[in-house]
Amino acid sequence: MGKGRLEAFSDGVIAILITIMVLELKAPEGDSLATLRPLAPALLGYLLSFIYLGVYWNNHHHLLHLVRQVDGGLMWANLHLLFWLSLVPFATSWMGAHPDRTAPTAMYGVVLLLAAIAFYVLQRRIVGAHGPDSPLARELGADWKGKLSPVAYATAIATAFVAPAASQAIYAMVALWWLVPDRRFARALAAPE
Repeated sequence: MGKGRLEAFSDGVIAILITIMVLELKAPEGDSLATLRPLAPALLGYLLSFIYLGVYWNNHHHLLHLVRQVDGGLMWANLHLLFWLSLVPFATSWMGAHPDRTAPTAMYGVVLLLAAIAFYVLQRRIVGAHGPDSPLARELGADWKGKLSPVAYATAIATAFVAPAASQAIYAMVALWWLVPDRRFARALAAPE
């Protein structure tokens, strides 16, 4: 199977997830800006999750450009990632409805942590298919954001049991790290095999 179908399917799933998240937002009853105040946690949660899904979409897109051949293992690794990403709307909605509570804030982090692990598994699957000396393997060696992010998520999950707002600040900090485009994929694409 060519990678085009895998890309198109993944793009479609992520687009649907963003649509689900925005449909969860409910308009306020009033017609003044003040009526938006109670919706601030939900709106901020949507913004944070939109950034996360955008980062995953962007990095997934660049990662799949490095794929030469799609096999069953790669398809399952990709589905593994999409499974965890599909829980982002649920976790976003729950945390947005209860921003000062431990369980929703910790659950949001669990979803982010497991999505990060799934992306790592997908990367390893692609590197395995292309070899340890491939340009992608060389570029992934210095993956400080990819290695530090799960540590930050685990820290935020633990922090949620003490201070949910501090935990949410950690999630936002990691999202901001990832807003800077990941140049490793571009370098790997430009490198000779």
